[in-house]
Amino acid sequence: MFNDIGPLELVTLIVLAVLVFGPDKLPKVIQDVSRTIRKIREFSESAKNDIREELGPEFKDFEFEDLNPKTFIRKQLDNEDLGLKEIRNGFDLKKEMAEVTDAVHSRDSDTSPASSPGSSGGRVDMTKKPETPDRDDRPPFDVDAT
Repeated sequence: MFNDIGPLELVTLIVLAVLVFGPDKLPKVIQDVSRTIRKIREFSESAKNDIREELGPEFKDFEFEDLNPKTFIRKQLDNEDLGLKEIRNGFDLKKEMAEVTDAVHSRDSDTSPASSPGSSGGRVDMTKKPETPDRDDRPPFDVDAT
């Protein structure tokens, strides 16, 4: 429950509790807090059981932790019924990318001799700077249109 509280923070909380409540009242406060936490847990378990009963027998193994998306996905990826492991293991991304790259390069080499000598075969030369339009090519500014 308190996995992210370090030892220094815990000592600080204890010192603050002693300063705020005093050493005389601190045991009573701890008992009240623990009793409240226990009641909240009992209420939560009771609500979970009521929901499971209302859902019916097909949801008897339903866990509320599965509602967390990360937990749900992790559980479904480990599920053998879906066959996701075979799909994941059968798919090699590097191999697929190499095939696509080879296909693109072979298509470019097939079309480049057939293209005209002046064209670049539909390629864009990224080393050349783009042509900037002249200032005279812009349409005139219309004040009434804005």
